[in-house]
Amino acid sequence: MPTDIVIIIAAIAALLVLSAGFSLSETALTGASRLRIHQLAKEGSRLARIARTLYQNKERLIGTILLANNLVNILASALATSLFIRFFGDRGVAYATGVMTALILIFGEVLPKTYAINNADRVALAVSPAMRVMVSVLSPVTHAVQVIVKGMLHLFGVRTVADIGVTSPEELRGAIDLHAGPGEQVKHERAMLRSILDLDQVEVGEIMMHRKDVFMIDADQPVPAIIEQVLGSPFTRIPLWSGEPDNIIGVLHAKTVIKAVYENAGRVESIDVRALAAKPWFVPESNSLIDQLQAFRRRREHFAIVVDEYGSLMGIVTLEDILEEIVGDIADEYDQTLTGIWPQPDGSLIVSGNLTIRDLNRRFDWPLPDEEAATIAGLVLHEARRIPEVGQVFNFYGFRFEILRRKRNQIISIRITPPRAETGTHGH
Repeated sequence: MPTDIVIIIAAIAALLVLSAGFSLSETALTGASRLRIHQLAKEGSRLARIARTLYQNKERLIGTILLANNLVNILASALATSLFIRFFGDRGVAYATGVMTALILIFGEVLPKTYAINNADRVALAVSPAMRVMVSVLSPVTHAVQVIVKGMLHLFGVRTVADIGVTSPEELRGAIDLHAGPGEQVKHERAMLRSILDLDQVEVGEIMMHRKDVFMIDADQPVPAIIEQVLGSPFTRIPLWSGEPDNIIGVLHAKTVIKAVYENAGRVESIDVRALAAKPWFVPESNSLIDQLQAFRRRREHFAIVVDEYGSLMGIVTLEDILEEIVGDIADEYDQTLTGIWPQPDGSLIVSGNLTIRDLNRRFDWPLPDEEAATIAGLVLHEARRIPEVGQVFNFYGFRFEILRRKRNQIISIRITPPRAETGTHGH
């Protein structure tokens, strides 16, 4: 075989290898986890630092790879065409097109990209030094190409935005949902991570203890009665009211009361309870949890009185309430452990109407919406558009809701049948 033909065949083979390398690099560098690369760079990985630098100008990186890949593919096709024309005449153009299309598709595109997809992080680190050199060498050409492209897009009214490498909350939520693994531990981790992202979207009014459940003490009672109630209560901080429950005049701390009793040698009649009470801190129910958490930290307080836009008492919120939104229930030996959830043999659940939708979603990984209502009873009322009767059944969001108990206009308990346990019954 003539030497020139051998050289052409070898050149085509080398160009196909380069094409495969560029395709491999493109897929790996665009598909690798930017968060993992960033973490490796922080831990001192030299290759990760190079990859992170390339990510900072991703537009130039992609332009360089595409330019180089197109150059080698076109050159390989041109050499193959000249070779086939030499052997087959004009028909060689068609033969060369078919053969090179197959070779480039298989060995220059599909094979390397498939490998890179399955090993993106490792390959991205391996090719980063070579790609950094390529970007530097071809930088003037790629810059000129970018200017031309942006100019043409501008003519059609299309504006380009630089990739600043910021991961959006939506991307983080997607990554959390894809976080998989065996057991309840991973499920709990997903719930915690979602809750952290939701802190700026959930309002204090959605997690507070409602006023009807708040333990409060009438300050107009005799001192011995007040102290007896404080010492008999499982709560550390207790709102103190005078005249009417809406008139909160202070917050009693059990430790302060015990100290006063000790200092007065048990003579409680001489204790000024109102003087012992701390000044109440009122916060609007519309505060987001992230704002309220930061306010707790700034003021170094753990307890706040929640009021509506008219100043009426709505309930209380504590630092523990916000932390429980992230990590789940935090119970101690004095907490009342009434969960309000009773699983049934048929897969359904009987739940208290005042149970929050967020607690149900977190515990069972359900998708029930909590934008329009905070509690499960509120969700039923919102969807039903009326106060339902006992025994009524509703189907929405794929769940079956049966009203079991009602006290006046308040829904006390509901049977919920999730989609996987649904037996084909129809609501009305």
